[in-house]
Amino acid sequence: MNENTSEMLQIIDQLGRDRGIDREVLIEAIEASVVHAARKHLGSSETLEAHLNRETGKIELYTLKTVVETVGTPEREIALDKAKEIFADVEPGEEIEIRRDFAELGRIAAQSAKQVIMQRVRDAERDIVFEHYHNRVNELVNGIVMRIERGNVYVDLGKGEAILPRNEQSPRDHFHRGDRIRALLIEVRKDKPGPQLWLSRSNPLLIKKLFENEVPEIYDGIVEIKECVREPGGRSKICVVSHDYNVDPVGACVGVKGARVQSVVRELRGENIDIIPWTEEPVIFISQALSPAQVSRVELNPKTGSAIVVVNDDMLSLAIGKKGQNVRLAAKLTGWRLEIQSETEMARAREIMRGKIEEAVLKFHRLDGVSESIARLLTEQYLNFSALAEGSLRWIAGLPEQNDESAARIVAQALVLAREEEGYGNDNNPEDDETVTGDVFPDDDEDDNANGEDDATV
Repeated sequence: MNENTSEMLQIIDQLGRDRGIDREVLIEAIEASVVHAARKHLGSSETLEAHLNRETGKIELYTLKTVVETVGTPEREIALDKAKEIFADVEPGEEIEIRRDFAELGRIAAQSAKQVIMQRVRDAERDIVFEHYHNRVNELVNGIVMRIERGNVYVDLGKGEAILPRNEQSPRDHFHRGDRIRALLIEVRKDKPGPQLWLSRSNPLLIKKLFENEVPEIYDGIVEIKECVREPGGRSKICVVSHDYNVDPVGACVGVKGARVQSVVRELRGENIDIIPWTEEPVIFISQALSPAQVSRVELNPKTGSAIVVVNDDMLSLAIGKKGQNVRLAAKLTGWRLEIQSETEMARAREIMRGKIEEAVLKFHRLDGVSESIARLLTEQYLNFSALAEGSLRWIAGLPEQNDESAARIVAQALVLAREEEGYGNDNNPEDDETVTGDVFPDDDEDDNANGEDDATV
């Protein structure tokens, strides 16, 4: 083994150790690069092959040609008589390798070969990184900050370099070169240009994974995080449930003297975390989701998926939270559209509604055949002539002492009176143009056909 060939093998072995690339992958890259450089140097369409001797490190270049009686394509074929000069026992139709002078390759071709080798090495490195990390998506990874460019943080994970984009960072995150970092691996790219590994510290799943690391009961499946909502840097809410009656899910997540939850809070640079026990009862769930505020009662409207939450006056700002953050997160966690009202606001709204109902009773009692009791029943659905004129004949006919004929007569009268009011431009009380939304939603002016009997009040 001469010095040059020995050096070639040493370079391959060293590169393989440094980059973690298989020796055969590097040899194949070198062979491919030699073929690429030779084809570029020769400028022909010949079929070329290169072989690197695994023992000596010597590279040999060959042209592949098919043996024929009469040559039609000189670049790919060779006459039988000339082939026999190289291989005496060759037959027509066989493919032979004709050795080429490797020294013909010039400096430019050698440079091209070097570029191909480096590209193959980079491709091999990307394959290695992909194989190592593609099964770890949505897992926590640890690394060291290498550099920060335009707000993006580049992290050394040991087996590869990852990027933590600016839009995946928490507002509380401030990193410097050399800092240790823990983040969620959210994407592993193979074919796309640029960084392969993408991280996040704003994804809600990060909190689930952090608690899984800190709480053995979650890791073992005894306690489950049902849902997690988050506004990075501000507040997060998680709801937890225990599959063992002997284990308190909230206590397990909090830990002794709050040690477990505080560990997660420190990792998130002081972000507030509310831990809510999960329940199928929406009233209880909504009340607890608005923690740290204390809720007086919750009134549901299942038809619209919304709820009014009543709190004491001194709890109003706490329930809403800074810039509405607390109620916004609670709504995401529970899946209900929430409206927060204080006791004073609720009492005022109910008083206004009672006034509207009494006014509507007086109006409807003016209709022929409508007693005061029937008028009051009509206000369960309608509060003015316009709404009554578009009302359900079937529903009205179902009221006591009513039938299809009387229902049609009531609607017809309401239509006439509604047109009269419009004709006179009766705009003195614009609040009249609405329907009853029931005791639960006195301020919801858009729900013109809500049935108060379907509402649940707690």
